[in-house]
Amino acid sequence: MGEMELSRSGHGAPQLPTAGASALLRDRLADPDERAARRTLRDQIARLERELAAAFVTAYPMGGLDQPAPVPAKPHLLDLGELELVRDALADRLHAARVTITRRADEQAEKRLTLERMLLSPTDYRFARVSCRDLGDPGCGVWQVRPRLGLIGMLMGWWQVKLSSGCPLAGGRGLAAPARWTLSRA
Repeated sequence: MGEMELSRSGHGAPQLPTAGASALLRDRLADPDERAARRTLRDQIARLERELAAAFVTAYPMGGLDQPAPVPAKPHLLDLGELELVRDALADRLHAARVTITRRADEQAEKRLTLERMLLSPTDYRFARVSCRDLGDPGCGVWQVRPRLGLIGMLMGWWQVKLSSGCPLAGGRGLAAPARWTLSRA
């Protein structure tokens, strides 16, 4: 067996072949044309996985990507047809991810344009709301066109754009006020 022999350590336990040795054995068993095709397909799959990972990182702040349903499978060596199916499925997922990223980027650009118009002319966008999440910004804030001075401002046509303070309190409104320090007499 040459370099594929099982070696024994000092305690007499057999050592299993390394991953590189199993790849070497697989390549020796395949004919040269199939080896080149397998290598090409594995390289394509690796490139598509890297691009899909980059697309996932890009889309994460925008709301993420849809994940495919898990497919139960047993570990086995994929033949050329199965490698092509994996490559094609990855290419389809990458295309769908890019379409989703493009669509969300266009939606964010449209919302930013709406916000700019709201800031320039609040009276044309009465009671309009644009959230920071819609803009692609972190946080819970919302840009709102509101009347200045309440009902009087609404009747007078005084409108302003305000950014809300952000996320609501974690406890909500229904919780009691925090306990104050008190001195107790023993």
